[in-house]
Amino acid sequence: MVTPYDIQPVRRYLLQLQDDICHQLQQIDGSGFHEDNWPYQNGEGGGRTRILENGQVIEKGGINFSHIQGQTLPEAILSMKPELTGFSFQAMGVSLVIHPLNPYAPTSHMNVRFFIAEKEGENPVWWFGGGFDLTPFYGFEEDCIHWHTMAYDACQGFGDDLYTRYKKQCDEYFYLPHRNECRGVGGLFFDYLNQWNFEQCFAFTRSIGNHYIKAYAPILEKRKDTPYGEREREFQLYRRGRYVEFNLVIDRGTHFGLQSAGRTESILMSLPPLVKWIYNYHPRAGSAEEKLYTDFLPIKDWLRRK
Repeated sequence: MVTPYDIQPVRRYLLQLQDDICHQLQQIDGSGFHEDNWPYQNGEGGGRTRILENGQVIEKGGINFSHIQGQTLPEAILSMKPELTGFSFQAMGVSLVIHPLNPYAPTSHMNVRFFIAEKEGENPVWWFGGGFDLTPFYGFEEDCIHWHTMAYDACQGFGDDLYTRYKKQCDEYFYLPHRNECRGVGGLFFDYLNQWNFEQCFAFTRSIGNHYIKAYAPILEKRKDTPYGEREREFQLYRRGRYVEFNLVIDRGTHFGLQSAGRTESILMSLPPLVKWIYNYHPRAGSAEEKLYTDFLPIKDWLRRK
């Protein structure tokens, strides 16, 4: 598949990003990632999935690189861009989810990706996308401020309004309408980024990828050894249910992966190892659990709280 751009630097960056994040998380946890290399069964290419399970700090973490090519776009793309019907595609990216063991340490997600669609006689259509978001179970204001400060820093030099715009898109995207609540405290989310030239769009995507571990590692280090008991663990498992609901019901990346006949084990690596649904649960008034709903899940401008 021929493209008008050299996409090999994108591939090299994504592979290096996966290596760098794995290395830094291994330093925190003390355990290594298991690696699977897999072929794409519905076209060309494949991926490199790395999983850490039952670590000292990370109960389950998955960091996936994929680069696939196919002749038919899945419905997850065509529903957003019907004008690409009949185009072949090439997609590559790094996607990760980290589920810590300690309930006081938040779950985090990051994704950066590149996509190009081609059809004979038509100009290629390309874009970048990605972002990162934080899902605490027990919220800490200083963690949210740090997370959003790193998100703000990642956008600097690319436009004065980017953080505000992409934070808003994150708040709107990582939202469960059937629960009437956000999944977490947000971060950044962008898609179909091609309004600049290729090099600048790639540079912005690199900035997002590079700032993820700067945002997450200090929080994980700070919270990983906080004492907790059965009550906190039970609440963590209950709140993980929201993560499962979002990823299976709403997430476009999950839909794209399954519809494009990607590797199911790698697509569903984002799901936590243990989760619990409790019928008609309501946190006790005035409790730390209620504080998540009243003080952290409602959308806020965290930068103004510095």
